[in-house]
Amino acid sequence: MSDRFYCKIVQSRDRVDLVMSIFNQVYTYTTSHPDQFFLALREHLLLVGGPLCIGLGLGLPLGLLSARSRLASLLVINSFNALRVIPSLAVLFVMIPYLGLSFQSAVVALTFLAMPPILISTDVAFRSISPATIEAASAMGMSQRQVLWQIEIPLALPQIVAGIKTATVEVIASASLAAFIGAGGLGSFIVLGFSLYDQTILLVGAIPIAILALLAEISLSLAQRSLTPRR
Repeated sequence: MSDRFYCKIVQSRDRVDLVMSIFNQVYTYTTSHPDQFFLALREHLLLVGGPLCIGLGLGLPLGLLSARSRLASLLVINSFNALRVIPSLAVLFVMIPYLGLSFQSAVVALTFLAMPPILISTDVAFRSISPATIEAASAMGMSQRQVLWQIEIPLALPQIVAGIKTATVEVIASASLAAFIGAGGLGSFIVLGFSLYDQTILLVGAIPIAILALLAEISLSLAQRSLTPRR
């Protein structure tokens, strides 16, 4: 029993040493190529920020419209639900004949990915508000504009932020696919690592992407919690 326990300790120590060795190699490569890394990071953040801004600009008003109109909900929600079935990589390659191997192609494809969670969460958030709450606000003399900004939006915000969080994490992860059409980003290290069979270069791209997704998840979860009304 003691020998088996000792073997497990040795194996665990070897695994820790292996992980530390890999991280040291990743750190060494990153510090020896700072210009390439920060350029890829900037491109990745642009690939995330652009689609999210477009998704918010279109998804929020469309979500509000679909919550107000049954016909708009039928058309808009079903259309964007159908888009979720299409893989982002397929959309990337569909855009190539029209926009070429470019940053714009990646932004369009990632926008299609970001839109459905934002749109659907906005629709559900406004639909879930109790009609009695709106009627009470109107009975107090509030205008429709006041009801929207002072009652509906504060109540809907936590669920809307949940949709934004889902969209952000998905776009951060999927932005790595942009490297397949030469749009840059941290995915370029992953593609290079695969082509050279070099795990270190691959992790130079994969680890920051995982960290960005984790930071987005934590920060937006905290924002969602802070916006949720206390019962």
